[in-house]
Amino acid sequence: MPRTRLYRNGVLEAEGFPIADISGLIADEACVVWFDLCRPTAEDLQAIGDELGLHALAVEDATNEHERPKLDRYDTHLFTKAYSVQLDVASGQLVTGEVSAFITANALVTVRTDERFDIEAVVKRWDESPDLAKYGVSYLLHGLLDHVVDTHFDAVRSLDGQIEALQDELFEEKARDGEVQRRTFELRKSLVLLRRIVLPMRELVNSLLRRDLHIIDPAMQPYFQDVYDHVLRATEWTESLRDLVTTILETRLTIRSNRLNVITKQVTSWAAIIAVPTAITGFYGQNVPYPGYGHATGFWTSTAVTLTLSLTLYAIFRRKGWL
Repeated sequence: MPRTRLYRNGVLEAEGFPIADISGLIADEACVVWFDLCRPTAEDLQAIGDELGLHALAVEDATNEHERPKLDRYDTHLFTKAYSVQLDVASGQLVTGEVSAFITANALVTVRTDERFDIEAVVKRWDESPDLAKYGVSYLLHGLLDHVVDTHFDAVRSLDGQIEALQDELFEEKARDGEVQRRTFELRKSLVLLRRIVLPMRELVNSLLRRDLHIIDPAMQPYFQDVYDHVLRATEWTESLRDLVTTILETRLTIRSNRLNVITKQVTSWAAIIAVPTAITGFYGQNVPYPGYGHATGFWTSTAVTLTLSLTLYAIFRRKGWL
């Protein structure tokens, strides 16, 4: 069922009224109306568009999924599209919720493609600051964008924690290379998706702050500036985490290369030790007379030389840290 709200002179006056009543309510300049549609059909949106005089391109963008966050300006209204995000810690995947909004002089229409966008959290923000309701649509739009940007910030913070845990796993004695590699690429994929969502928000909020456009009430400028600051912080944090994930990949390759060098030295050292008895027994295996030939002393002499040289090489390699 669609959600509806009516504010008159900055006071919440009614909720849950039929959408059919909206056209009569918005005729009163003292009224501000919000209503929300979840999974609307193209026919539903077209009917709303005809009633509110929405541009056909804006109505079409509301039905198209997976578009970039943006703010479009038309003669009678604005259209914006944004995404809330949430990190699934178990899988490392980013879950997104899409919302579109039509913004007129005294009406805000939100359109959601599914239930993943938490509209109840937005309503809660509005209820927590009823003193700002007197600023009309600017107040409603601020609550919507503030919730969206806060989800971006929470997702970046969660990714930061996961990447820090990943850094600790890199230097464990018994590193789980397969798990670390899989987790690294999952988080990197989520960061790429988050970057595609966060970066356009900077342009979106910055456009709203332009005073020459007269989009928002001047009294709400500081609140939108606060949202813009959060957008900048989320953007910078995302960029730094993206670089950090790249560093983790490079560090992991370096660590594996160092471990391979150690293993190579160990194998080479054991091969050198094994080569000593091989050489001696091969020499004594010649079918020619040699010292101790045909006597037990020859066997014991070769055995003593083999053990002495092998132990000497083992001690040398051990001292150099190759074994």
